[in-house]
Amino acid sequence: MNDTLPTMRAITQDILGGPEVLKEVRLPRPVPGPGEILVRVHAAGVNPTDWKHRSVPGLFLGEPPFVLGWDVSGVIETTGPGVTLFKPGDEVFGMLPYPYGAGSHAEYTTGPARAFARKPVAVDHVQAGALPLAALTARQALVDTARIEAGQRVLIHAAAGGVGHLAVQVAKAQGAHVIGTASAPKHDFVRALGADEVLDYRTTDIAEAVRDADVVLDAQGSDHALRSLRSLRRDGILVSLRLDDGTRALAEEAARLGVRAEVMLVEDDHAGMSAIARLVSEGRLRAEIAGTFELADAAKAHELGDTGRTAGKLVLTVR
Repeated sequence: MNDTLPTMRAITQDILGGPEVLKEVRLPRPVPGPGEILVRVHAAGVNPTDWKHRSVPGLFLGEPPFVLGWDVSGVIETTGPGVTLFKPGDEVFGMLPYPYGAGSHAEYTTGPARAFARKPVAVDHVQAGALPLAALTARQALVDTARIEAGQRVLIHAAAGGVGHLAVQVAKAQGAHVIGTASAPKHDFVRALGADEVLDYRTTDIAEAVRDADVVLDAQGSDHALRSLRSLRRDGILVSLRLDDGTRALAEEAARLGVRAEVMLVEDDHAGMSAIARLVSEGRLRAEIAGTFELADAAKAHELGDTGRTAGKLVLTVR
């Protein structure tokens, strides 16, 4: 490493594995290219895709070393050529381009200016850093893909999870009737988010209990999504958030039942982030913070994430 170049703290790994493979190192500070901004990171969310990329071979990022993290909230340090939306000193939040733009679990990160929006002044960086990937996923699934309308019945699986608890709020902001699934201890939490009905997936056959949904949001994979198609009314739509080998079978079964199925991958989205910022400013969207960890303690955040039992979002505080 050239000692004359500015450096930064970052969390990286040399091999795939458990949380113990994560380590803090010093890396060269990135330089923004044309159309990019350099963000001094204040907070960065940790999502299931982070701990999966840490441990599972064959995912988007390939083999390590790499710096994980797509969520970011911080202050613009400098801008690359051609950027007109922002200036140094602006507070912004956004999602680095998914899946290949990871790198927010560090003191600085770069990304396209249009992957960001101005951070709402009503919330701090921890709250803003928790939102981008999960809130964009919820909005792109429900608003852009399913095109939900006021009065429609929307079934949201894992409604207490990182995406699910934000999806409940997004759907309610659109005027939908929301049915959420969660374990019994999390029912009060999901109701407080605005859900009209909450069902215990451990004791209830959801596919039998819900038969007239206009929209189903499913993040659990093709086998679960296949069964969830039965919850739709005719011409209803299921949006799956899991790319796996069952995509073709899902499409075929949806066609047989007279419903639709879409498999979605979240994308960076300036308009979407701006819409999320408006909901936050209006007090209609807020992330539940399940835990905060300093950057050096990223492995502890991953350990908690690995349990699969958190309600809401985990966040690394960087500055």
